[in-house]
Amino acid sequence: MFSNTLRIIARHSQERSTAMGGIVSRSVASQATFQTKLFKLHRLESGPSTEVTVTRDDALKFYRDMQMIRRMETSAGNMYKEKLIRGFCHLYSGQEACAVGMEAAIRKDDAVISAYRIHGWTFVRGASVESVLTELTGRRTGNARGKGGSMHMYRDNFYGGNGIVGAQVPLGAGIAFAQKYKETDNITLALYGDGAANQGQLFEAYNMAKLWSLPCIFICENNGYGMGTSIDRAAANTDYYTRGDSIPGIWVDGMDVLAVREAMKFASEHCRAGKGPMVMETMTYRYSGHSMSDPGTSYRTREEIQEVRQTRDPISSFREKILNADLVTADELKNIDQEVRETVDRATRLAKSEPEIEMEEICTDIYSLPIEGNVRGVTPFDSIPHKRLSKPLNL
Repeated sequence: MFSNTLRIIARHSQERSTAMGGIVSRSVASQATFQTKLFKLHRLESGPSTEVTVTRDDALKFYRDMQMIRRMETSAGNMYKEKLIRGFCHLYSGQEACAVGMEAAIRKDDAVISAYRIHGWTFVRGASVESVLTELTGRRTGNARGKGGSMHMYRDNFYGGNGIVGAQVPLGAGIAFAQKYKETDNITLALYGDGAANQGQLFEAYNMAKLWSLPCIFICENNGYGMGTSIDRAAANTDYYTRGDSIPGIWVDGMDVLAVREAMKFASEHCRAGKGPMVMETMTYRYSGHSMSDPGTSYRTREEIQEVRQTRDPISSFREKILNADLVTADELKNIDQEVRETVDRATRLAKSEPEIEMEEICTDIYSLPIEGNVRGVTPFDSIPHKRLSKPLNL
């Protein structure tokens, strides 16, 4: 009888026993099907299937990417404690399934814009671990030459982190407007947290997106706390996927990478079909505080955090699934863990040793089309020439 949580679809390779019997025969599945939690729907007659299939290759990639983000964020946290990273630093640990699952369901020429918890998103959009960590320490090989820091990293079709709470959402609607104006079949993902969900500008963006039928998916990454305030204390309606009123919405378990992927596939097909925007809520959790200056234990207990780690962790639960389904072997995952560790360790050493930019580069690449050749310095009587060093992104 098939398990109610997983079903092996096919097997494609097998380790062969030697004549001496030194290797135990073991089959490896080419793909497997799992059951997700039910999706909650708003103004939708049907939603994604709760029976989701993943191939062996995708399973290995999802595991590697989530592990890479987790270890990268651990390194960032350690460097912050060593005072090598200054200013704001918001870690994505615990929320890895959101970025990895969504990225797996969209195209590279689709647009993504988010708030300030964006190290993981920068990585899945194509940036190297080295460029993320060296940006955090302000080095010249950083994603933005060390001038953006934790909240301002960019890639092609990734419009980066934005430091003003909720301000990225109407910008995302604007990107979607441009996509429709240019008659492309691309979509925009505009991400925000539950703490930003009560911002008035979000509802204005919802309204315009619905009126103009924009290909925009508004995504609330609900980690339960807006800074130090729980969602129950901050919002009269905590069903964030219903907040778009006349816009269809969907709730998904944000700790399950396969569920997130399926929900995003469903939402992206909706938008590409010209049906207008959608609101998505991914129910997730952050292990660290709101930022590194927040210990994260004054408004929740250590026991709560530990319980989530033990019962809902997106990486360990996915690891258990794919091992039980014989999609991968324990040795393969150990090799990935080792590869991830070596990659992040190399990037960390680089983040500590690379030089910063020279002072004459301080005013490069501020404007794509500068009206004046000079930028005001500390006083009106000081000016620094504006220079073009890099090709502007996403024009």
